[in-house]
Amino acid sequence: MSSEVYDCIVIGAGIQGSCTAYQLAKNQQKTLLLEQFVLPHSRGSSHGQTRIIRKAYEENFYIQMMQESYELWAQLEEEAGVELYRRTGLLVMGPENSEGFSRLQAMMQSHKIPRVVLEKQEFRQHIPNVNLTDGNGALMDTNAGVLYADRALRTVQRLFQSSEGVIKDGEKVIDITPGAVVTVTTGSGVYRGRSLVITAGPWANRLLTHTGLQLPLKVVKINVCYWKEKIPGTYSVSQRFPCFIQMEPKEGEYDIYGLPSNEYPGLMKVTPDHHFVLDSHPTYGNIIIGAGFSGHGFKFGPIIGKVLSQLAMGQVPSHDLSPFGIKRFQSHARSSL
Repeated sequence: MSSEVYDCIVIGAGIQGSCTAYQLAKNQQKTLLLEQFVLPHSRGSSHGQTRIIRKAYEENFYIQMMQESYELWAQLEEEAGVELYRRTGLLVMGPENSEGFSRLQAMMQSHKIPRVVLEKQEFRQHIPNVNLTDGNGALMDTNAGVLYADRALRTVQRLFQSSEGVIKDGEKVIDITPGAVVTVTTGSGVYRGRSLVITAGPWANRLLTHTGLQLPLKVVKINVCYWKEKIPGTYSVSQRFPCFIQMEPKEGEYDIYGLPSNEYPGLMKVTPDHHFVLDSHPTYGNIIIGAGFSGHGFKFGPIIGKVLSQLAMGQVPSHDLSPFGIKRFQSHARSSL
């Protein structure tokens, strides 16, 4: 076993883990980022060309986090000299009288999020390629847009390495031994860290088994709209086609998301309430867990990285993490602790 001890080991080099490792390295923490697959890869939920970035949320805590996440994305762009975000606007459609659509409108208004409400007679003029279903209302989150996902992930990892962070890919974790110094064993080596952050996406519970904890995560297929254009470029950013969300669709259980690009993220891991897990292990305070990003976590990457790094360094998080605590699953989670 190596005598070298890291300040923190982060398992999972998706956007959440990479942003966490980057924040730790920026704070002079000796940090190791472990990834089971050879980078880059497309087996997690952080790959692909684009993701939606928006402030249009029904929950106050998500809007507050996104206020800072926008700022952190801008800082990353400036530091790296790379464009990571493009404003396209976000079209939100939903049943006019539904609780969810009404709450979203109210939250956007109370937080003064720039928006345009589209009346039915105006809709076709502004969005000529989309039909508004009878009974649906529509609004635009005008500052929303697309994040260039693959480019963003590569950029964060490069900035992490330039801050003396270490990435080891192609190393699958086979054991975790908790303690004042956590020992992580992979197929290629043994590593020790004063704290451990687990951001392993669909593989989170496999790793947490070694700590005696299981979270109620399930795999679902996200409803992302993609299409083959009859006329090339019709739905492109250059034609001012926005991202969009259809809330409470008749076609399925989950909201439908669309982007001005022909791709889709695929499978995602969700919690029963579809909110994240951002918390310390209930028994081992130096093991930090980020999970259940539910298909909408990419845009939060920088702020999630910040709060997880704060937990790993023993600091008070800069945002209220009570909505994301493990305690809310006490009747669901299986623990042998």
